[in-house]
Amino acid sequence: MLSTLIIIFILLILSAFFSGSETALTAASRPLMHQLERDGDPRAAMVNRFFEHKERLIGAILLGNNLVNILASALATSLLISLFGNSGVAYATIAMTLLILVFSEILPKTYAFRNANQAARSVAPAVNVLVKALTPVTVAINIVVGGILKVFGVEYHADDVFGTGAELRGAIELHSGDAEGVKQERAMLRSVMDLGQVQVGEIMVHRKNVAAINADLAPEQVVAEVLDSPYTRLPLWRGDPDNVIGVLHAKALLREVRARGQNLDGLDVVAVAGDPWFIPEQTSLVDQLEAFRRRKEHFSLVVDEYGSLMGVVTLEDIIEEIVGDIDDEHDVSVTGVRPKADGSYIIDGAVTIRDLNREFEWKLPDEEASTIAGLVIHESRRIPEIGQKFIFHGFRFEIIRRHRHQITSLRVTPPREID
Repeated sequence: MLSTLIIIFILLILSAFFSGSETALTAASRPLMHQLERDGDPRAAMVNRFFEHKERLIGAILLGNNLVNILASALATSLLISLFGNSGVAYATIAMTLLILVFSEILPKTYAFRNANQAARSVAPAVNVLVKALTPVTVAINIVVGGILKVFGVEYHADDVFGTGAELRGAIELHSGDAEGVKQERAMLRSVMDLGQVQVGEIMVHRKNVAAINADLAPEQVVAEVLDSPYTRLPLWRGDPDNVIGVLHAKALLREVRARGQNLDGLDVVAVAGDPWFIPEQTSLVDQLEAFRRRKEHFSLVVDEYGSLMGVVTLEDIIEEIVGDIDDEHDVSVTGVRPKADGSYIIDGAVTIRDLNREFEWKLPDEEASTIAGLVIHESRRIPEIGQKFIFHGFRFEIIRRHRHQITSLRVTPPREID
């Protein structure tokens, strides 16, 4: 009897080990284990190998766990039958259920879940030996399981339909907190994930807001306009604002002025300017960022499918999509958003939806329109009149000002402020 009790006790300890190992190895942080492996941790390397062969890991642990649980239950049943007769079956069932549930399941799994990374590294060597020893058995079992699933039309090795992109986005959303630093980090991570889906046409400076210079002006007037402008690079046009023939860099112009001893007679600003770089408005931000790096340029002109100038996009525009607005001492800071005491916002029509979503963590759609005014026009299917009110996506929009067919100002009330 004493020998049987000792064996049951040992089997319960093994059951606890298997249960805890399963939880620890499945709950361990894969990015952390990857980094620890790169730092030279051999146990983290074992854990990463388990991630790559989850079927063998789960099969070996379940095989060992069921084996010791069934053996412990059988020994307890045999012992209690010898003591209490047929009633021992009921006693053994109740006793082993409680012992296995508390000491071999809940207790080790709770500990392993709360200390998953450390526990996974601790049990990795022992589990590695177990997996290697039981590999022939687990492979055979997996073949049988795969065959059974195939009979019912279930793909055994189905790919993850969501992929790592959805997993990363979920992890970003779980990066919770209301602190300003946490919000900024979350917004930056979201923007990085969106670089491949956002097109330059959505973030460009529209042509009507582009500061450009007529190449036919007198050199003195060109220099004056460059010095008065807050921008370093300015498009040069001739005959028609759409006919951009170069991009004038302020530093290159000033070098030419200094070389001439400030004598501007005969200065050819077109010769000083660089060649214009045209890109289609459908170019993704990640592709354009790579193109900026490859060409070592910071300025490009955006054209539509007909070759008409749509606007300009710079390296700073793309960086601002990730980190937010970057203002230097020469920037003209115009936010275009003014909060009101009632919780609403007076917003310029040209403010982009992406900027609003990033700043206030709204979820306004930006697939069909890039600006807040464009969203109202798209949703209302009309050019609204001053004073008209709409409710889209839980937000209330009120038209305040309009210039011809362009909405220049509107009041936006978020859902929580709407009665």
